Amino acid sequence: MGLRSEIFEQPEVLSQEIELEYPQLKKIVGKIPWQDVKYIFLAARGTSDNAGLYAKYLWGTHNSLPVALAAPSLFSIYRQPPKLDGALVLGISQSGESPDIVSVLEEGRRQGCPTLAITNNISSPLAGAADCVIDIHAGEEQAVAATKTYTAQLMAIAMLSVVLEGSSERLRTLQLVPALVQQVLSNAANIEALAQRYRYMEQCVVLGRGYNYATAFEWALKLKELTYTVAQPYSSADFRHGPIAIVAQGFPAMAIAPKGEVLDDMLKLMHSLEEGHRAELTVVSNDVKALSLAQSPMPLPAMAEWVSPIVSIVPAQLFTMALTHARGLDVERPRGLKKVTKTR
Repeated sequence: MGLRSEIFEQPEVLSQEIELEYPQLKKIVGKIPWQDVKYIFLAARGTSDNAGLYAKYLWGTHNSLPVALAAPSLFSIYRQPPKLDGALVLGISQSGESPDIVSVLEEGRRQGCPTLAITNNISSPLAGAADCVIDIHAGEEQAVAATKTYTAQLMAIAMLSVVLEGSSERLRTLQLVPALVQQVLSNAANIEALAQRYRYMEQCVVLGRGYNYATAFEWALKLKELTYTVAQPYSSADFRHGPIAIVAQGFPAMAIAPKGEVLDDMLKLMHSLEEGHRAELTVVSNDVKALSLAQSPMPLPAMAEWVSPIVSIVPAQLFTMALTHARGLDVERPRGLKKVTKTR
């Protein structure tokens, strides 16, 4: 067991999660007093925080639910929690063991709010602090860098959205995702070969927008964790407000740009980076124009935009793993990191 095997487990994990947890989600939704919920107050760290960015866009667009991302230190260190009237307090954590995330749910419960946990450990302190628990069913994850637990968290977020909307059409779309991930994995050799080009890369930017703003953050995190690259994530909009000035000829820019509402904006930025700045573009997309702009194109299958983050992170995982190997680094033992990080 290790990082590579866990990346390749993802189709099975996602399929099993839909089969086992979707029926349970219907029961969970029935236990939450939605008539009193005005917004979601979401607490997470690291990879789980990136999953929370996906929730912010998905639940906003499809369920009309605002999502506020918590500052856990207000609860655990400053001990000055905000008022949470009208909130469903949600914690997302692979291990469910970080005290600061647990403290947010405990305070939510103290204030009389409904509480919900998304975790891979239903016996964890986080699960114990929640009224309801969504089990992501990822099985044990031994690699320090999270892969299958991240996509399983995204799947849990997507399933909850579908259950709340009651859409059988969106459920069918979701059921196609494991096969889409398998399609990406079938192209693993080509994706991994691209990484050799970036063996000496010291810094880069990772660009995404909308649903795939989360993907930009998660890819950047993986590049930092495993390859020690200074990878900075931005939305295509924020990047234009100053950071684009750092791009000179040959500067590496990674872009996640599947077909959807934000594709035109991403294309305009990529054209600017390629023609005006002579940047080195790596592009994850299912759009021919977007892929044609890249020195290193990583194709995606056709899919609905709202599920694309579950699929689009997979080529990024493969690319990052291959780059780690190309640099002679140990993908199983990134320096200074442990599998479970507990912060307060």
